Amino acid sequence: MRAIEIYDTTLRDGAQAEDVSFSVEDKIRVAQKLDELGAHYIEGGWPGANPKDVEFFQVIKTMPLKQAKIVAFGSTRRASNSPKNDPTLRSLMDAHTRYVTLFGKSWTLHVTDALGISLKKNLELIEDSIAFLKAHNRQVFYDAEHFFDGYKADPQYALATLLKAGSAGAERIILCDTNGGTMPWEIKRIVAEVAREVTVPLGIHAHNDAEMAVANSLIAIEQGVIQVQGTINGIGERCGNANLSSIIPNLSLKMKQEPVTREQLSHLREVSHFVAELANLVPNTHQPYVGDSAFAHKGGVHIDAVRKNPMTYEHIAPKVVGNRQRLLVSDHAGKSSLAGKAEEFHIRLRKNNPKTKELLATLKDLENQGYQFEGAEGSFELLMRKVIGKHKPSFELVGFRVIVEKRHADEEPISEATVMVKVGTIIEHRVAVGTGPVDALDHALRKALEKFYPELREIKLLDYKVRVLAANKGTASRVRVLIESGDHKEKWGTVGVSANIMEASWQALADSIEYKMLSKSRSTH
Repeated sequence: MRAIEIYDTTLRDGAQAEDVSFSVEDKIRVAQKLDELGAHYIEGGWPGANPKDVEFFQVIKTMPLKQAKIVAFGSTRRASNSPKNDPTLRSLMDAHTRYVTLFGKSWTLHVTDALGISLKKNLELIEDSIAFLKAHNRQVFYDAEHFFDGYKADPQYALATLLKAGSAGAERIILCDTNGGTMPWEIKRIVAEVAREVTVPLGIHAHNDAEMAVANSLIAIEQGVIQVQGTINGIGERCGNANLSSIIPNLSLKMKQEPVTREQLSHLREVSHFVAELANLVPNTHQPYVGDSAFAHKGGVHIDAVRKNPMTYEHIAPKVVGNRQRLLVSDHAGKSSLAGKAEEFHIRLRKNNPKTKELLATLKDLENQGYQFEGAEGSFELLMRKVIGKHKPSFELVGFRVIVEKRHADEEPISEATVMVKVGTIIEHRVAVGTGPVDALDHALRKALEKFYPELREIKLLDYKVRVLAANKGTASRVRVLIESGDHKEKWGTVGVSANIMEASWQALADSIEYKMLSKSRSTH
């Protein structure tokens, strides 16, 4: 079995994605996670391109890594410079990494139009840039930029660039689909042809502009490539890079290559979400293997089947990649779905129980009104317990009032909320202000309840979403409010629906509090 090398470029190519920016501390933390995942090489950035990358290479030297090798990235020298006087090559030397990835031009279009030099001169740049780094004890990976487009335009010249890199001492030659428009059958043919001419081990670096980056990477490996480059979650410039969050499990579970250990593979989802969090991106719910929906089942027939045997609708066991099976509740649900969901909540509810039929009818009625419980499992567990008579409310609403006042045109509005609730026989009346009406309502509710339930101080409101349900009614439309809350242990979603946005917000906020108290009750039993 060939040993497949995982080369991660999240910190360089991934950081070029729109709306993504890593701090130095972020890059260090991501590098440590990638090392734990089993990446063989981690491309840290382009030293000399910006102060952040310079600092990263200084700091990462002090961080012990289990197996990953840090790689500095840069280009071949400028035509007007000698290697020893070229700023890019000097910056690569100053990064003090053993491994360097150097990219050069393989497409005649880029040589003549972008660089404005002769084809012969470009071959010189490739050769002496690699030779210079090799003479200074660097291991060099050569990235043949735009290789597939270049090969289709002029195969003889594109191949000549690879042979020149190989003769100069490159340890790996990486075939790059830089514009991301090459099809898998083209990749298969070209890689096979290159492998017959080039003796240096090959790699693949694919972009995703035609939604083919993962497929292209895997077909290249099938043709003998030993190094695959990509990013976690496929982030990167334009449409992104080859997604290592899919490539790694495909290699391990479908192609039996196992570039990482099974223990490392079980942390894949964790690493995927960690990178998304530091990149300030919302995780892609529908992403294969690691997304929340990857093993989520909604249709009643599907749920009934996976409860009997998960293999009926799951191609792998979710835990292998650190994910989990989810049984969704919606108006598509049947009695088996509800019974399965009850098991998740540690509630005994048989299919033939009359309460199951009542719950199913209630659920379908509420979803017809606009409620959605797929992202609000906190509210659904409360609903289930209410219908079967196993929920005791922590408080009762007596009433609330929200005032939004704008005193001057150039000042921000002031939001104030008044809440009156009943806990046992005691009525609490509290007032609070907030940055908006929902924030004020949240503060007032907590002030009223925290003296009875101090643990409510642990709750943080993590996300707030509003969806207009019937836009044809304009401002009189019903709205659905989804709230995500969390504490130091877990996160949960709650929902509210009303023609009045504050009423919908109240429902979701109240459910969030009730779920917290329910969670506390479970943990003490």
